[in-house]
Amino acid sequence: MALDAFFGPAAAPARPVRSEPRLVRGVLIGTALAFLAIFLVLPLAVVFAQAFAGGVQAWLDSLVEPDALAAIRLTLMAAAIAVPLNLVFGVAAAWCIARFEFRGKSLLTTLIDLPFSVSPVIAGLIYVLLFGLNGWLGPWLRDHDIQIVFALPGIVLATIFVTFPFVARELIPLMQEQGAEEEEAAIMLGASGWQTFRRVTLPKIRWGLLYGVLLCNARAMGEFGAVSVVSGHIRGETNTMPLHVEILYNEYNMVAAFAVASLLALLALVTLVVKSLLEWRYAGELAASRRH
Repeated sequence: MALDAFFGPAAAPARPVRSEPRLVRGVLIGTALAFLAIFLVLPLAVVFAQAFAGGVQAWLDSLVEPDALAAIRLTLMAAAIAVPLNLVFGVAAAWCIARFEFRGKSLLTTLIDLPFSVSPVIAGLIYVLLFGLNGWLGPWLRDHDIQIVFALPGIVLATIFVTFPFVARELIPLMQEQGAEEEEAAIMLGASGWQTFRRVTLPKIRWGLLYGVLLCNARAMGEFGAVSVVSGHIRGETNTMPLHVEILYNEYNMVAAFAVASLLALLALVTLVVKSLLEWRYAGELAASRRH
């Protein structure tokens, strides 16, 4: 009592943190699982069930059909061109925005987000108005025998437009949070700009870079709106996989339509599996990079 009078009353013991009641937790978890089952698992199950409704051989025949093969090749080619270009742009844009102060920085940041706010159909229409036969550059392109719209270049341009924010948007906040102290120290110790980027910056941002590339690739292969406008829907030449699925569905060729759709879903699932395997393989390193 004397000690209490001199030092004041003893602090009350800390109360244990109360968790949510079991019923509330069960309802929340059940709601989340039900949402995933209805809006994610069920549609995927329907796609694969319809794809294999005619048997495995019918599924294979739908994928090796000439128009389907052409659509698969075009989709992979457009993604193979667009993703590396967006990778270079994303790293350069993130480096400039996170490391330097310059006029127009806020404008550049806003423009990077532009494809998120502009409809892909509008983006495709812009390219038609620029490079189409009656567009601003159409007569000059025609005189020089250059075709952009209704050909691979137009599809690649439309794909680049709708996918270029993904890498940059993954890297900008990451690089801003990490700061530039380590790069500055490397330069003061005599490292060149390329050595600093390769040995200091790249190891720190590689996980954000990986996520950006995966998102960019998934969007590039699944893009429909912008590509639909600039492709011209030339069967066997300018139809990507999503456009080929639409044509088959409109022709009531359900098995073939769902077969190609299932291949798109498989590509997305493979991307997800690769991402999960990399996270599992380098879990410790990933946790360390997040702490720093």
